[in-house]
Amino acid sequence: MRILLKILAVMIGLGVLLIAGFVAWHWQPDRGVAELKARWAPPPSVFVEVAGMQVHMRDEGVQDDPLPIVLLHGTSASLHTWDGWVDGLKSTRRLIRLDLPGYGLTGPFPDHNYQSEHYATFMHAFLDKLGIERCVLVGNSFGGQIAIVTALARPARVERLVLVDSSGYPLAPKSIPIGFLIARIPLLNQITLHAMPRGLVEDSVRSVYGDPAKVTPALVDRYFELALREGNRRALVERMKQVSADVITKRIAEIKVPTLILWGGRDRLIPVAAVERFSADIVGSRHVIFDDLGHVPHEEDPVRTLAAAMGFLNRDKQGP
Repeated sequence: MRILLKILAVMIGLGVLLIAGFVAWHWQPDRGVAELKARWAPPPSVFVEVAGMQVHMRDEGVQDDPLPIVLLHGTSASLHTWDGWVDGLKSTRRLIRLDLPGYGLTGPFPDHNYQSEHYATFMHAFLDKLGIERCVLVGNSFGGQIAIVTALARPARVERLVLVDSSGYPLAPKSIPIGFLIARIPLLNQITLHAMPRGLVEDSVRSVYGDPAKVTPALVDRYFELALREGNRRALVERMKQVSADVITKRIAEIKVPTLILWGGRDRLIPVAAVERFSADIVGSRHVIFDDLGHVPHEEDPVRTLAAAMGFLNRDKQGP
């Protein structure tokens, strides 16, 4: 028995040493907004105060557009994920995008509440701040879920809805990005609050692309550096504890606004089978599937995905 206890003590000691070595080798302290602004918030970025936060946003394009398009990113992403769509639309439309609370340069909610309904309350406060009475809401992944709850909270405010590989139903993933997986595991997720290998971020980004070869070092830099924004890593852990698609699943059928569903056929996080559920629940919705793209098709191929959305986005000036 004593020998077994000694062996166990040695194994535990080695485990502690390995963890300590991992943390020391991959130590990444939080970075302040001031440090990150120069690279990730040049003009036209601005910061507006909403709900006690300085929200990082960009308001571009045709400013007298009566129906702005509001773009919402997904988990661990930022407003930059929509660069391609903005470049293709800003000559004809007004486009508003932001770093959602808990991500990018906006940082965490002051009250650490990451429930979907709380995000909806925030979104309406954000739109009030900008004086936007009606808009088109576009959301990818978790941003799609926020778009849904925002539209359900005040249907009259949302003219049209675009869901891009959106969450909304209980997940049935074929693969989960390792960064998301670790954020769900107690104790292990506490290590990532202090140690974050760049390779972990790279693997996570590659896993959500249909063609991982498209993931460039510059793209990984963006995801990696913004994940280190002060408070973001802890916010991700808290959000993973709090947010579930289950609470809105039964309400998706309440969506009555014209809805377009865009999906990557190679999405392994929210497989393409979800399109059938959205299409069945949202009466009159349309969908387009890109067989070769992944979970962030708008980022992976902005030209093709935007082309598929253009008719739907422009139809708002002509009626449903």
